[in-house]
Amino acid sequence: MDTVFLFALLGLGTGALIAMIAVGVVLSWRGSGTINIAAGAVVMVAGYLFWSLRTGFFAPALTTPAAIVVTLLAMALLAVMVEFAAVKPLRSASPLAKLVASIGVLLLLQAVVQLVFGTAPLNSPAVLTDSVVEVGGVTVPVAQLILAAVVVLISTALAALYRFTRFGIATRAASESERSAVLAGLSPSSISLANSVLAYVTAGFVGILAASIVGVSASTLPLLVIPALAAALFAGFSSIGIACAAGLLIGMAESLLSYASTMDWFPTQDGITPPGLQQLAEFLLIVIALWWKGSTLPQRGEFVGRSLPAVPRQEHLLRRVGPVFVVGAIALLVLPSDLRQAITTGLVATVLCLSFIVIMGYVGQLSVVQLALAGFAAFAVSRLGTEFGLGFPAAPIIAVLAATALGVGIGAAALRVRGVTLVVVTLAAAVAIEQFVFANSEWGGGQTGAPVASPTLFGFNFGPDSGLRGLDGALPSPMFGLVALVVATLAYMGVVYLRNSDLGRQMLAIRSNERAAAAAGVNVRTVKIVAFGITSALAGVAGVMYAYQFGTVSANSYGISVALTLVASVYVLGVTLPQGAVLAGFGAIGSVIPLILQKYVLPADHISLYVQLLIGGGLLLQLRFFPDGLLVSRSIKKERKTTGIDTLVPELPRMKSVRT
Repeated sequence: MDTVFLFALLGLGTGALIAMIAVGVVLSWRGSGTINIAAGAVVMVAGYLFWSLRTGFFAPALTTPAAIVVTLLAMALLAVMVEFAAVKPLRSASPLAKLVASIGVLLLLQAVVQLVFGTAPLNSPAVLTDSVVEVGGVTVPVAQLILAAVVVLISTALAALYRFTRFGIATRAASESERSAVLAGLSPSSISLANSVLAYVTAGFVGILAASIVGVSASTLPLLVIPALAAALFAGFSSIGIACAAGLLIGMAESLLSYASTMDWFPTQDGITPPGLQQLAEFLLIVIALWWKGSTLPQRGEFVGRSLPAVPRQEHLLRRVGPVFVVGAIALLVLPSDLRQAITTGLVATVLCLSFIVIMGYVGQLSVVQLALAGFAAFAVSRLGTEFGLGFPAAPIIAVLAATALGVGIGAAALRVRGVTLVVVTLAAAVAIEQFVFANSEWGGGQTGAPVASPTLFGFNFGPDSGLRGLDGALPSPMFGLVALVVATLAYMGVVYLRNSDLGRQMLAIRSNERAAAAAGVNVRTVKIVAFGITSALAGVAGVMYAYQFGTVSANSYGISVALTLVASVYVLGVTLPQGAVLAGFGAIGSVIPLILQKYVLPADHISLYVQLLIGGGLLLQLRFFPDGLLVSRSIKKERKTTGIDTLVPELPRMKSVRT
């Protein structure tokens, strides 16, 4: 029993950090109505800044008090910069745009930190004492208790600030009705800025204190936003006290889970504890919180209407697609092997990016689990081949169906909530799949990878090692590239036809207003489930193609940073236009655009970080100047110039397609 108590107390360090990030999420929601996915990255920046100031990375080393003060001033400045770059310009934007903006901030901060400080974790100088104390018969580091006490005190002070001061009353007023707040002489923009500064400074301060306990890492600290989102969900995005308590309890529970995994009764694989248990537990917590709180999550009253990106129609589809198909086929046959490989990768990524068009552009739900579903299908193809002897076409069909079923199950977990809250459960699901499935040496092949045999049918090999060669006679064979071209073209045309179908119109009606769509007779739950199924199937197809292209599947190909980068790139180019998915696919790592940048523009090292930096910064610029996306904005101007009116708006579903 003493050991259980010890591990519970040892979880206070991580729990305190989770709790403070959760409080920061609540403050961001109160101030601007944004689910701040970048809240964990704020702690990361504070940790790296403090480390650099204390160790003299940039200049002579500072003392601990001076480094803390300078870091907190920098965090306040960062909050102001983010507010003016990614929050204030989007006051009239849709919740989806606000959420994607926080993803852009996350990508930008993570890329900058890794380019400056490297990708390896750092050991930060300790701020708190390293002494120990005996509590309840067990010896516990004093730093853990101090950190938890600091978080509780900060949370209590913030709760009192929002409960008893004029600033707190003004924040609640702006949250409930911005129009009434403006009529009362309040400035929602100033209130949002003040809340952002509070969130950044308090989270940064706790991040400094916790740096020597949890470490400083650009890959792990940003992901602490997942358990923090679970705590914020239990708090209803409104209660600071509940968010703090839930964060501390989550940290303690994860520590107890680590202790339980060492017991003899705990399930193991070949004597080894399965990886990703904490991430799986966080996903389950978020599912429980969503089903418990559900539609009770607070709604904000904005002063201005929420604009949605236009959804242009696609006319003369065959005339547009035909020439591109012919050019692509010729390029696969005549271009050298590296470009041939890049084109094939771009085609595979295009299929994946089309899934974002359906769920984000047509339904208005932000899901980031598609890349993880693609990886699930890829590993399934490998396992079906190595363990059951199944090849083409049985293995890919089963793999796509399995990925579709998994995606529908994940999406169903968020059916009770409206708007962009789906991102919370899909973000947790993506990380859980990555850690629990892909990194598992028995299920996912671990980091070494899982082999995939080339696809053959009736003795004919149409994989990348096919006998058909390009003009240079080198591998990969253009045969699989041609297959990928056909699949990507069919997927593109299918997504275009979906937009113009009765089902597509129902999706657009749900995207505009779920309650109005339901009042018009649309079965919202059914349409959402179908949308999850379509996007998951597209992701599964992309995963199978990726597995066949490279002949092996490894966990590091399906990381959450890659998924968020793809989401951002699709939104930059046009989340409602399939052409945006094509360009985003050819901008994915390993595809044509990064290859050209690597060869002629950017340094070859860390090309993925440079691409992430460009996309994160480009996303913020795009949201500011082209809120509909670059390609969609161009289509709107062309349509208005041609017809003189704006016809690029979602239609209501036809009466024959609605539920009576």
